[in-house]
Amino acid sequence: MDFEPKESVEEFRRWIRAFVAEHLTEDMVERARRTGTFHDWDFHRALAATGVIAEGMAGPGRTAGRDPLELYVLFDELGLADAPFFGLANTMLVAGIVEQIGSAFHLAEVLPRFHRGEAIAALGYSEPGSGSDVAAAATRAERILGHPEDEPVWLVNGQKMFTTLVHEAGYVILLTRTDTDLPKHRGLTMFLVPMDLPGISFQPVETMGGDRTNITYFTDVEVPDRWRLGEVDGGWGVMKVALAYERGVFGNMNQGVSLLRRFTRWAAETGSLDDASVRKRLARIAIDNEITGLLALRPALIASGGGLPTTEGSIAKLYASESYNRAAEACLDMAGPEGLLAEPGDAWFVDHAARDAPVTTIYGGTSEIQRNNIAEHRLGLPRAR
Repeated sequence: MDFEPKESVEEFRRWIRAFVAEHLTEDMVERARRTGTFHDWDFHRALAATGVIAEGMAGPGRTAGRDPLELYVLFDELGLADAPFFGLANTMLVAGIVEQIGSAFHLAEVLPRFHRGEAIAALGYSEPGSGSDVAAAATRAERILGHPEDEPVWLVNGQKMFTTLVHEAGYVILLTRTDTDLPKHRGLTMFLVPMDLPGISFQPVETMGGDRTNITYFTDVEVPDRWRLGEVDGGWGVMKVALAYERGVFGNMNQGVSLLRRFTRWAAETGSLDDASVRKRLARIAIDNEITGLLALRPALIASGGGLPTTEGSIAKLYASESYNRAAEACLDMAGPEGLLAEPGDAWFVDHAARDAPVTTIYGGTSEIQRNNIAEHRLGLPRAR
């Protein structure tokens, strides 16, 4: 595979860096770190005004949109700058799904709000007790019979875990079970639900890594049928489109880069960098970071060439999270007691990485799920379960 950068993509990278330098402030970064909400409306709207969301994502069955390499670079650069961009990532993902699968209503009602930066979306997939097995969704959507209005209405009851940014979102893309008699992958239906409908509530969940996520509750929520995405009982097909958009595009897998940059600066200031054993361990982290970057770039290159990455995203995600954990453990060991400081100043970032790294082995599919995917679909091994 040719990893030589395209000049058009490198030009786009330079544009992103200039945008970040102009619009991203230290206050935005610090507020996101302090609150755990990695979204800033001013930064988001400034990005939306450039047309980034409107230009959207090229994907299955769609030739328009940005080169997947450009999108990889976009999120990679935002991640390296510690920009609060999670709302942008969610919204671009959902916008891509709406453009491919949405009805005329969705295209007219929702997309313009996404494009203008007026609303963001949250992802409502995971549920308590089902872990990474999103197809086991138990949140029920039942058609209300004899509803007085002409349009069918669905009554939704259940709860979703890890609905990050739902407290800022205008919409949640919601995977529901509409037929309990069908096999679990076939009895699902997807909705794009406005967050202002009666019966929706949420409560914050603070993660070990400092991010805020949420549990979202749906209690007798009446969802008009116009908010349905795709066919009834065809929700898994919509889910596969979401996964196809997500794989290899949303960079920011390489948290080890920021950790290494900060730790090297701290080690130089404290004199620790004079220790040959410290330099050796930092070199190993740098090697891991380089491998992670190439693995994360690979699926974007495949998508850019018209292919559909399958296991490449799993390979990149698995290596990225495992190497980040190795780096965090090494930095904590090298920093000693100062690495336990949780407040800004000194080596606070070591404590943050030590708490953040384990979480990366869970979200976006656990390391165990990634290993199963690689084993079954790349190595041809029998299913583990």
